[in-house]
Amino acid sequence: MNDSRLCLYVDAQFTSPYGMSCFVALREKCIEFKMNTLDLDTREHQAADYSHLSQTQRVPTLVHEGFALSESSAITEYLEDLFPQTPIYPSNLQQRAKARQVQAWLRSDLLPIRQERSTLVVFYGVKYGALSTCAQSSTQKLVEAAQLLLADSADYLFGQWSIADVELALMLNRLILNGDSLPAQLEDYAERQWQRPSVQEWVKLERPRL
Repeated sequence: MNDSRLCLYVDAQFTSPYGMSCFVALREKCIEFKMNTLDLDTREHQAADYSHLSQTQRVPTLVHEGFALSESSAITEYLEDLFPQTPIYPSNLQQRAKARQVQAWLRSDLLPIRQERSTLVVFYGVKYGALSTCAQSSTQKLVEAAQLLLADSADYLFGQWSIADVELALMLNRLILNGDSLPAQLEDYAERQWQRPSVQEWVKLERPRL
């Protein structure tokens, strides 16, 4: 599907997990779009022009026919409503709500993991030292929750792929790609999601040097 009216703003280093989620959603739906980058280090996201688009001055932001929307889960839900032909959320109402729960949880919790295993691990191969006690506790919580969520299917959270699978896999890969040991089931799950073509397209984007 072609829709040149769509533009996605992401970070210039392509390390935002939330930018990645929106990029994958657009690719999965086979929607053509422009992608503009902002250098967060030089605070391009705080420039007047961009702050008019994104009142929160964050990436990603999606612009569609003059309508601008920030916050990645809001963007992926908007895309699902706008282009429902290729779903990225479960069709079952309760599973759909659960997928949104997973997205919200990954954004609002597990802060020690996000602090000690930044996405530079995932996209630049940067390695960090041992996890703190707080991060170890968050890792245990992540493992237990992921195992429960995948109890009915080792392949996908809800029996078939959804955008929540990409987001959970990225959180797991913060640890796995740093060399932290996780249960084999979760390592296999994260690797499976990582090989999805839309995900690999984001992973293989040309990034500036650190």
